[in-house]
Amino acid sequence: MNRFGLGWVRMLPPGVVLGLGLLFGAGRWKYGPGTIGSLIGILWYALLFGSMGPLMGGFIMLLSAWLAIGVCDASARLLGEKDPSSVILDECIAMPFCFIGFDGFFGEMPAWPYVLLGFVLFRVFDISKPLFIGRLDRIEGGIGIVADDVASALVTCLLLHVVHLEGWFDGWVGLN
Repeated sequence: MNRFGLGWVRMLPPGVVLGLGLLFGAGRWKYGPGTIGSLIGILWYALLFGSMGPLMGGFIMLLSAWLAIGVCDASARLLGEKDPSSVILDECIAMPFCFIGFDGFFGEMPAWPYVLLGFVLFRVFDISKPLFIGRLDRIEGGIGIVADDVASALVTCLLLHVVHLEGWFDGWVGLN
């Protein structure tokens, strides 16, 4: 874990680590904790990323992923599992990656079709782990826990851009 400058996590009390990894108890939700983490990620994106430019947004996304690697790794170790379903910080920090390049668009058009489609696609890729995503999930520790979610989000982002460029949502209520 210390290979990537993640030794700082050891300084945090176990309760703080689990609080962050489980998003303050949301990961203990009985039904679909990953879905809950993804919904919280949409809120995270809407509250924080909508007001900043692409450079700052990209920096915050990368910093969040780096922090999540350490927290998810330590949370998994504390829980004694490889990738516990209750650790949902990885889903949360991955959601903003779904919307890279859409910051300017969302101010000009209704975002709800893209957010809804992004959420659904992300969950499908995160659960089914197609393509190379499944291989990333097999990486040990926090890197594997976070990498498959970020990869799922980046594939989602690519598909959202295809949908936008093809104009598949043109003509929907409120869209021009």
